[in-house]
Amino acid sequence: MKNDKTVDVLNKLLEINNDRVEGYETAMKETDEADLKTLFAQLARTSSKFITELTDEIRSMNGEPVEGTKISGKFFRAWMDVKAALTGRDRKAILSSCEFGEDNAVDTYEKVLRDDSQNLSTVQQDMVMAQHAIIKADHDKVRYLRDSISRKPGDADQRARASM
Repeated sequence: MKNDKTVDVLNKLLEINNDRVEGYETAMKETDEADLKTLFAQLARTSSKFITELTDEIRSMNGEPVEGTKISGKFFRAWMDVKAALTGRDRKAILSSCEFGEDNAVDTYEKVLRDDSQNLSTVQQDMVMAQHAIIKADHDKVRYLRDSISRKPGDADQRARASM
């Protein structure tokens, strides 16, 4: 019984990583900017590594790893395609879409750690916490890049003058 719950929990994480890989593959197609393509490829590789780790763990318990992505992931990729078409492949719009996907990944990991850790062994908890830390750092990197676009020299000065 506990094995089934453990497999279900690990499959949630497997599914969100499948979403991340497909999301970043979509994002790579939506930009012509080399630095973003490089970043998105690296983030997809990170999730591919996590997919391998999770799949191996599920199989070690004689479980069946899920294949494919969540419905929300498919919606996210379709939304990214539409948004990119409407915004002309705008850097900030693409990064905003990616951050939305990163929010989902971070939330999924945090929910598992908060609500389902009792269904994981100590070794599995350590693996999930390590993956969460990396995904959180990836999220923060994407958010920082997105936010740095909206910051222009003098923005703080203009806001200060406007509030006077």
